[in-house]
Amino acid sequence: MRRGWAALSAATLVVLTACSGSGGGSSSSAVPTVNADPTKVSGSVTVLTNRTDQLGNGTLDKYVAEFNKTYPNVKVKFEGMKDYEGEVKIRMNTENYGDVLPIPSDLSVTRFPTFFAPLGSSAELSKQYQWTDYATVSDKVYGIANYGTVTGFVYNKKVWADAGVTAWPKTPEEFLADLKAIRAKGQATPYYTNYHDSWPLTQWTSAIGAPSCNEGAKDAMATTATPWTAGSDVFTVDSLLYSAVHQKLTEDDPTTTNWDNSKTLLATGKVGSMYLGSWSISQMRDAATAAGANPDDIGYMPFPSTGGKLCTVLQPDYKYGINKHSKNQEAARAWLDWYINKSGAAQAEQGISSVRGTPMPSALKEFGDQGVQLIGQKQEKLATVKKIDKGAEINLDAPDYRQKLVDIARGAAPGDQNGYFAELNKKWSESQKTVG
Repeated sequence: MRRGWAALSAATLVVLTACSGSGGGSSSSAVPTVNADPTKVSGSVTVLTNRTDQLGNGTLDKYVAEFNKTYPNVKVKFEGMKDYEGEVKIRMNTENYGDVLPIPSDLSVTRFPTFFAPLGSSAELSKQYQWTDYATVSDKVYGIANYGTVTGFVYNKKVWADAGVTAWPKTPEEFLADLKAIRAKGQATPYYTNYHDSWPLTQWTSAIGAPSCNEGAKDAMATTATPWTAGSDVFTVDSLLYSAVHQKLTEDDPTTTNWDNSKTLLATGKVGSMYLGSWSISQMRDAATAAGANPDDIGYMPFPSTGGKLCTVLQPDYKYGINKHSKNQEAARAWLDWYINKSGAAQAEQGISSVRGTPMPSALKEFGDQGVQLIGQKQEKLATVKKIDKGAEINLDAPDYRQKLVDIARGAAPGDQNGYFAELNKKWSESQKTVG
């Protein structure tokens, strides 16, 4: 299963809104601490996970075995969920949503205290971890990311090299030309949309900021009436996807794509590239090893530029929190702290550890070698952007509007790019007036 952002159905959003009272007022708001003597920490901890692949291949069991060398009296068990976001939000209507869990990506940070125990002060924890500001309410931190990821394309180096492409494309036009070279070679699908599983299409939103190398590109949507206009990042991002599909540089029938199989397809050279966070690198390399292919063929490149400089957006993956209703908060905190600081999970995933001072992962060494700039994504106007997005009923973080984009591009729905972008701009503009 993926790392990152999942599609949210309308029903799920209703559930999330309805569960605002589930936090109750009786649970302690004290910060869970851990006894200095690990042998005195005991209890049973349930950890929710979206990593059903690691649950099945024994990776998580190995982490528990290492953890128990330090904390022998803490029992850790996992509950995996295929539709993590959807299932966990339903469970959050009750007090039974595990002891430690990845915080749902679409839960407003202002509501974190309703569901999660504080982990410490922002001033204290920000010295040790990156991205604490993403989970801070009233100077208290409610979630800590295991690692951060950058945005770009995971690709098969051999497929690209066999098509005569040896340098990263610097512009969207060069990227499409390279996909055409792969198509002309006739041995691989240049780009794979993963349309059927749908959530991979949401990954394209994380590229906003990269084409223009502008940390404020997404914030700018709060004051832009027509974002889908030439010159904006969301226009560049969605235009590139539309063009790849329209020019028949993707799979023949997107309704038959399969996420699990796509990893093997890319790993074995049957697919040239996919747009995913850098969390995907390790999964593709694992797929290559499992298929008897060369894991070193898996590479990662940044989104092409519109401003001349290659940039990538760095942002945290899931933040881990402790259920404020947990009866074993000390044991839960012991697991959370150990997993983030001692397990090596971030490094194994080729992620950028949230623990300050940790070296960059080897898979991103080429980003440094080629001078790719890592940028953040400003958050000052994010709440306004989300309000406009919700009112417009577009939902940048759900796959529906990009599925329609793909359908139009492949001729399965009426219209063209200009008409669809005009429709999106109209919805955005009308919603912006209401919010404004």
